[in-house]
Amino acid sequence: MMGDAARTVTVQLVYAEPGSVWQVDLQLPLGTTVEQAIEASRFASTFPNYPYDALAVGIYGQVCALDRKVVDADRIEIYRPLTFDPMVSRLRRAEHRKAFMTKPKNRPKRRKAKIAAGLEQP
Repeated sequence: MMGDAARTVTVQLVYAEPGSVWQVDLQLPLGTTVEQAIEASRFASTFPNYPYDALAVGIYGQVCALDRKVVDADRIEIYRPLTFDPMVSRLRRAEHRKAFMTKPKNRPKRRKAKIAAGLEQP
């Protein structure tokens, strides 16, 4: 006959906010889904303002569905929703870099700089 340890899985739920990390270790029955694990962790009562209509989860950094069955030693990560479009952010960073990487207009040409330094004859 199998013991209780063989019919359960141990998982960890993690949710990171700026400046803090919430994590819970749970012992759950074999066959539990990610959604059931989140319900068992009392995440909803701990974070009532989380936008559950945009719930995104993953296991060890790989996005997964809520109906995925958990296995022993899984780390379920609950992701924060994006507050901005990543493409817009990337374009803004590129524009910022471009603005600060321009050459000054009064920069001497290389040959003139060498002549001025006495390294080359005119």
